[in-house]
Amino acid sequence: MSEARGATGDERAAAGEARAAESAVPPTVQLSERVLDLIRRHAAAAYPYECCGALIGAAVDSDLVDIVDAMALDNVTEEGPRRRFRVSSTDYRQSETRARELGAELVGFYHSHPDHPARPSQYDLDHAWPNFSYVIIAVAQGTPGDLRSWRLRPDRSQFDEETIA
Repeated sequence: MSEARGATGDERAAAGEARAAESAVPPTVQLSERVLDLIRRHAAAAYPYECCGALIGAAVDSDLVDIVDAMALDNVTEEGPRRRFRVSSTDYRQSETRARELGAELVGFYHSHPDHPARPSQYDLDHAWPNFSYVIIAVAQGTPGDLRSWRLRPDRSQFDEETIA
């Protein structure tokens, strides 16, 4: 999605909405073994707390998001890191800067669910933005397990699961 490079958040949102309107089926998310390993190691290290991080890549087209890097971020929630995560505005901006340095874009976020399934919670639904991929990894007793990716519908009513390749 080259039109999003250097674009503002509003411009990226509009481009994402146009992609969503083109296809009701969520895109496939392509994650390399290196990125999967980074997410798994971060989730295990953060247990029993939720970890969080940025996903950097490119929307190849309306059917594929290629994630080339994952950037671990600090969980700055004040609501209890066992069940919540929050990304600071500074970390968000640094994630966008890192993406630009790689010739890519910020395409989503990941976080862990300690001792809970890799499905979005109501809190996740209430705080997510459309047009991003949300990778959630379940961590049971410190061991990373099921990893799934989700995309919020443009009307913000629910998440749809994305295929991981």
